[in-house]
Amino acid sequence: MGKLVIVGTVAFDAIETPFGKTDKILGGAATFIGLAASYFGVDAAAVSVVGGDFPQDYLDMLSNKNIDISGIEIVKEGKTFFWSGRYHNDMNSRDTLVTELNTLADFNPKVPKNYQDADVVMLGNLHPLVQASVLDQMTQKPKLVVLDTMNFWMDCAWDDLMNVIKRVDVITINDEEARQLTGEYSLVVAARKIHDMGPKYVVIKKGEHGALLFHKDDVFFAPALPLEEVFDPTGAGDTFAGGFTGYLAKTGDISFENMKNAVIYGSTLASFCVEKFGTERMQKLSNDEVQKRLMQFKELTQFEIELS
Repeated sequence: MGKLVIVGTVAFDAIETPFGKTDKILGGAATFIGLAASYFGVDAAAVSVVGGDFPQDYLDMLSNKNIDISGIEIVKEGKTFFWSGRYHNDMNSRDTLVTELNTLADFNPKVPKNYQDADVVMLGNLHPLVQASVLDQMTQKPKLVVLDTMNFWMDCAWDDLMNVIKRVDVITINDEEARQLTGEYSLVVAARKIHDMGPKYVVIKKGEHGALLFHKDDVFFAPALPLEEVFDPTGAGDTFAGGFTGYLAKTGDISFENMKNAVIYGSTLASFCVEKFGTERMQKLSNDEVQKRLMQFKELTQFEIELS
């Protein structure tokens, strides 16, 4: 079983959806990624920064999930990153109401010494220079580097983003971001262009419409499980990334065939994330629930057909 380094935000979110609203609750990319990866029992470390206002209870919860928190810097006199958003009725689009960088503005990630030889590195959505500095701290080339990014960095840090994309094996982005990154409407053509930028594998997330995995001329599609209730999509993409990297770190197999399984695990875990606000559902997830839902995924996608 391999070591996993997770870099990203540990944050406060305040969320409003058609189903309700929250005050400040636990959020952040590294939080969702870590909780999803913890399902696989991997040796994972979170690298992030919080302020003195961040509750010890939250840090204890992450530790209790076997996530090493020695790489989470606590700036006693600072405040924790805060994001607030309001989702539209379709739950696919949202408006950002507040973004307070706080301690994240000067974040200089420090990978714990005993994780600088990690097999898998998951670079959550942060400034490309921060992502690159994590790769610079690794004492040996990881077996797999996965990068998540967003249109904001394409708008304001293009050159830095291109430099870090060259150094990764897998990129996970949504369909809108894939189109912006390449200027191509067809996701097949977009994935080919992204391959040329460096990554061997491209994962394009399509929210409630599933996810696509591209490798050379091979394509795999995983649907999203039709759910009765979707309360809060925040963190679903990060949960997907945590399931994806957690499974690959556990199995140590980074072939295209095994990545298909990783995509299914990522989609399965993300389907739980959206059922409650914030991290609530992921904190209480049982193995039986995951196995039952994996079975539903299998039934959803399996069929027999006579080919003439």
